[in-house]
Amino acid sequence: MEDDDLRLAPHTRAAELLAWAQAEGRVPVAEAPLRAVLALLELGGGRMRDGWPELTSDAVEQLLHERLHLYVQPGPEQDPLAYGEAVRLLIDHQRAAKRLNAKRQERLHAEAEWQGEVAAGLLRRADLVTWPRLYALLLHAYGVDVTDGAAVFDWLSGFRELAEEDRRAAFEALAAAGWLDEADPAGWGPGRVLSVGMATDGARRLLEHGLMRRSYRNLAELTALGRPMPDELTGDFGAFEEAAEAAALDLLGTWTVPGLPRLLVAEFPELAPEPGQEEIDAYLAGLPAEQDVAEGDRAE
Repeated sequence: MEDDDLRLAPHTRAAELLAWAQAEGRVPVAEAPLRAVLALLELGGGRMRDGWPELTSDAVEQLLHERLHLYVQPGPEQDPLAYGEAVRLLIDHQRAAKRLNAKRQERLHAEAEWQGEVAAGLLRRADLVTWPRLYALLLHAYGVDVTDGAAVFDWLSGFRELAEEDRRAAFEALAAAGWLDEADPAGWGPGRVLSVGMATDGARRLLEHGLMRRSYRNLAELTALGRPMPDELTGDFGAFEEAAEAAALDLLGTWTVPGLPRLLVAEFPELAPEPGQEEIDAYLAGLPAEQDVAEGDRAE
């Protein structure tokens, strides 16, 4: 076990995989999508072997169809198909390492290719964004230098001064300008805002749990090797949860805009509301009863 494996967040072997691809004369794969793919596969709960995720049809589908659109937001210069390409590179590497036979390699390749196309489509759907992804898109659309933390903070500060209807109009404009495909004719009403907040909260908690599982999974190996526990596991459980929350926010920033998810939680929560049960109940209470809607439809 490497020292980096003792930390809460995963230390992917992307550099090793890229070096292998170069030595094999393969077409280059973008590093950022590759790192995201490797991290999400590890945190998805699947089996790991010598630092590499074991590839199965379920793991590929979970990554590309269920998880990717919760976390990553490619920049305007990045190809969303790169995530599927990264999975296919990993498949070939595992075949070269004799961990996949030719039949499984071919099957997984085909699945990763079409699932990668599906994932690219899901990344464009306006009804599937989370707050970090949405604000990453807004920052790109407004031409903000996302590598400049002060510039990101200043833009968010200015956006906060806008009226709520103007902020929602900016969300709507992303689809009109071609940054997203609008899949929901209802647009950016209260229900959409509620669903984005719920998706954001759920995605972050899922990531936190994956980070915690990773540490507990390594704990048995640490004990067997007589190695010290990582700092995150030496305190009380509350401190461990806080460390997982911080690591999750850092990872989300790596996959969207650095520092953005932390800013939305700590400095600008009103721009990215995550509803509790009280807010959800209040919204549901304001909806017309199904019976009233049905009667109104019959009357028409």
